[in-house]
Amino acid sequence: MTGPTVAVLGTGTMGAGMVGSLRRAGLPVRMWNRDAAKARALTDTGAEALGSPREAADGADVVLTMLLDADAVLDVVRQAAPAAGTTWLQCSTVGVEGADRTVAAARELDLVLVDCPVLGTKEPAAKGALTLLASGPEEAREALAPVLDALGSRTLWLGEAGQGSRLKMACNSWLFMLTAGTAQAVALTRALGLDPRRFLDAIDGGPVDSPYAHLKGGLMIDGDFPPSFGLTGAAKDARLIRTALRDSGVDDRLTAAVLETMEAAAGRLEDPGAVDMAAVIEGLRA
Repeated sequence: MTGPTVAVLGTGTMGAGMVGSLRRAGLPVRMWNRDAAKARALTDTGAEALGSPREAADGADVVLTMLLDADAVLDVVRQAAPAAGTTWLQCSTVGVEGADRTVAAARELDLVLVDCPVLGTKEPAAKGALTLLASGPEEAREALAPVLDALGSRTLWLGEAGQGSRLKMACNSWLFMLTAGTAQAVALTRALGLDPRRFLDAIDGGPVDSPYAHLKGGLMIDGDFPPSFGLTGAAKDARLIRTALRDSGVDDRLTAAVLETMEAAAGRLEDPGAVDMAAVIEGLRA
């Protein structure tokens, strides 16, 4: 094996795909997950499952966090207690305030922070085809190159740590508008007495077409929501976006409407954490 040893803390839907991509690139991987069974299920890749964040981070060159929110990230990285000077590749979506907290924690723990949320969901993570929104010190780039190349098809370097998380808010705000807009169009087409697939036919190949609309719209029409980007996680991110909008002086009415629809959908589902955010269409039922 060659290249840096990576400790992956968090092997849920996204982290699991990232472990597979790192291993295909031949990188040594040590991993931990709160539900230990999820980490053990990945040992056939050659990655090593450890019993605690500290064990996983011991001896790692890079500690990668892919967890639910800023509170979980900060709790786990403090448990891990990586050696001073270790590179911390923070890939979770934590929002603006959360990113600022990770910057402070990295300073406190003497870690080299690269704030690097990702664009992409389950399949791109598994294929090593994520877009990486990296921000951090220039000197970290060369050492991280094998890791970033394994995880993504494209890396944008955006300046000092925290800028990646800021751009992630803007990108997810657009993504959620597209998802909710697709849901509304599908629901309206159906309510007007047409086959909702006619909406997808109408936009197909035109200037406003989107492969994402076809992907999510197909799930909405079928009423089948296998999780790729979970509804609960999407709602969490929408709250972070709403805060970012308010704090930066941009009106939040659009995101507020999307979040309200997500929450209405969650209230109608038995387990909103187990379905894709395409289930937002459930929030539009009369």
